[in-house]
Amino acid sequence: MRARARVIPAGLSGLNPGTLDSKGNPVNEIPIFSGDVKLDSTADVRGTLDMETTYAWPTSASGLLTPYGNEIYIERGVVFGDGVVEWVSQGYFRIYSVDQADAPDGPIQIGARDRMSGIIDFKPLAPRQFLAGTTVDAAFTALVGEVYPSAIIIYDFDATVTPFTSNHVMDSDRYAFLKDIVDSLGKVMYWDYQGRLQVKTAPNPANSVFTINHGKGGVMVNMSRSLDRADVFNAVVAKGEAPGEQQPVRAVAYDFNPKSPTYWDGPFGKVPTELTSSFITTTEQAQTAAQAKLDRSIGVPYSVDFSLIPNPALEPLDPVLVSYTGKRPSETHVIQSLTVPLTAQEAMTGTTRQRVFS
Repeated sequence: MRARARVIPAGLSGLNPGTLDSKGNPVNEIPIFSGDVKLDSTADVRGTLDMETTYAWPTSASGLLTPYGNEIYIERGVVFGDGVVEWVSQGYFRIYSVDQADAPDGPIQIGARDRMSGIIDFKPLAPRQFLAGTTVDAAFTALVGEVYPSAIIIYDFDATVTPFTSNHVMDSDRYAFLKDIVDSLGKVMYWDYQGRLQVKTAPNPANSVFTINHGKGGVMVNMSRSLDRADVFNAVVAKGEAPGEQQPVRAVAYDFNPKSPTYWDGPFGKVPTELTSSFITTTEQAQTAAQAKLDRSIGVPYSVDFSLIPNPALEPLDPVLVSYTGKRPSETHVIQSLTVPLTAQEAMTGTTRQRVFS
């Protein structure tokens, strides 16, 4: 196992950013003494980095480890027998804090956050109006581009022909405005491992991408589990605005799967929640947004905390199959959070929050 960190200027993207030396090794690579990358699908800033390095303390405002704009690109990899390393990117992280508890020669603790932190930090200096007919792509390009001029935005739909049907004003929160657009489309938004902003539908929770198995040949180290109905709902009411003098639009998505423990007409009871967005202007939009929110939360209120042999390619919202020893049935869960260690001694830990029923 290997991990590496390189300090790069802001705004780069891809799987090998920054300057390389004559041997193809990254310039400004800093040693990793300990640390991890935490990914959480429920957080506004999905990815955070905490690492300890033995690199030198910065001696000026332009120093490599100062929290004034530089980013850290993190990878975890496997060394094969021929010495070739297969790297898996963990993403780009803006340096936020640098601490040295044992100055002047002790290790340095670095705290960093993914690029969504820049969107949150850059509050609008004045309200801004987007007229009806403005496309989703135009709005994202303008608002994200003010923070990251070279940002790459990836959609799983044609955002260049998806217009606003009414006027909208961004007031005091850039992130909340963009999140409102995303919610109205039934999408999720996050910065990925290549430093790109993804706006897409969450993965189908029924299609597992990895098996977490117990026993001989398995990857599971240990796990715990719990049942808790707090914050679980089985219907989503999506509300929006209609143009002109029409009544505001509204749609409801229900858990109508009789095999689900949160079945709307079952013993779980009726527990609806609301989604309100000024970008929802048609009943079809409302239905799509409501169903997408319900799909990401439907199922038993069943939480699993696990630790396993690290698979750094896993991400939050990935569906995984949890396989037990013996004759116990396997279960499909959706990952909520992951902690990927940057040292060989630690297991990868994570949580799931949903279970899918056919």
